[in-house]
Amino acid sequence: MASIAFEDVSKVFDDGTRAVDGLDLEIADGEFTILVGPSGSGKSTALRMVAGLEEASGGSISIGSRVVNDVAPKDRDIAMVFQSYALYPHMSVAENMGFALKLQKVGKAEIQTRVKSAAGRLGIGELLERRPKALSGGQRQRVALGRAIVRSPEAFLMDEPLSNLDAKLRVEMRAYIAKLHQELGTTTLYVTHDQTEAMTMGDRVAVMRDGKLEQVDTPEALYERPANLFVAGFIGSPAMNLLRGSAFEDGVRLGDQRLPIRTSHRGDVIVGIRPEAMEPVSESGPGVLELRVVLSEMLGSDVLLHLEAPTSSVLTGDMLDTADDELPDDTTRFVARVPPSLRPDPGSLVRLRVDPDRVHLFDPSSERVIGR
Repeated sequence: MASIAFEDVSKVFDDGTRAVDGLDLEIADGEFTILVGPSGSGKSTALRMVAGLEEASGGSISIGSRVVNDVAPKDRDIAMVFQSYALYPHMSVAENMGFALKLQKVGKAEIQTRVKSAAGRLGIGELLERRPKALSGGQRQRVALGRAIVRSPEAFLMDEPLSNLDAKLRVEMRAYIAKLHQELGTTTLYVTHDQTEAMTMGDRVAVMRDGKLEQVDTPEALYERPANLFVAGFIGSPAMNLLRGSAFEDGVRLGDQRLPIRTSHRGDVIVGIRPEAMEPVSESGPGVLELRVVLSEMLGSDVLLHLEAPTSSVLTGDMLDTADDELPDDTTRFVARVPPSLRPDPGSLVRLRVDPDRVHLFDPSSERVIGR
């Protein structure tokens, strides 16, 4: 096993597109790190540079103690798992899993031992004689994982390996991959656009946007302490409510309503409130928002209330996939997660007490978090 390190790594394509811009990131030996971000954020390009499938335009990439910028992909001692499975249709499962070892001139008996061991770990021991066309999507993905495992590489690189699976299989395969990492302890760099995958699987999560690293930390820290507006809106499902407000000495104003949030900052702010950072109450009072219901969604264990926002909502261009980062003032972008016993009718008013310790404030200009 080995660490992976990016030091001021950049990638500029021939058409001038800067896909990765000054990336500094280290994945410790044995760590499971996830690169997450929207389409075009540079996460897959960063992974492909580690694999040697893309050449870095600047900076250095290390695997263990070796700088591998000029090392051929086959000599980097990594195993890659692709979104498309990339299985040979004319080969059996066993032949697919052992093919890389065969190219390395590993003995037949050793190949059989490794293939059977990996297949047992993945629960596909009974499928070794089948061809890929006779397998389900989840089984094909496990074969692709097995092909990587048998090589015993220094690191695994996984490029959106679950995106072709349906929702149920994605959940199952997340558990398989997490369990494998616990058993093998192999350094893993995993790319996904799905923040749920990132939050449930990674030891650390690195959030990228426009080729740059926005924040890297544990899933819990990213959720509780986002460093900027983008991370706040990207991490969490449903997304954090982001509202335009104003900070005064007596608290933060959202339209004609006030939250008793103390901050040394004065003037315009972006107020971040997660849907689960509120509780329904019957009476008005400090820190209680009164909002009109637009829609309620029953999720079984809880209800999502869609409400008329007290002020205009804010999303960055990446989140909206548009150049305009401001929604109309009358948009309903405020969501609260409440117990299933609360099912108010559309048009009715609800009172929600906001937990002041879980309110986030951001500077509208820099988009950075404001300390209190």
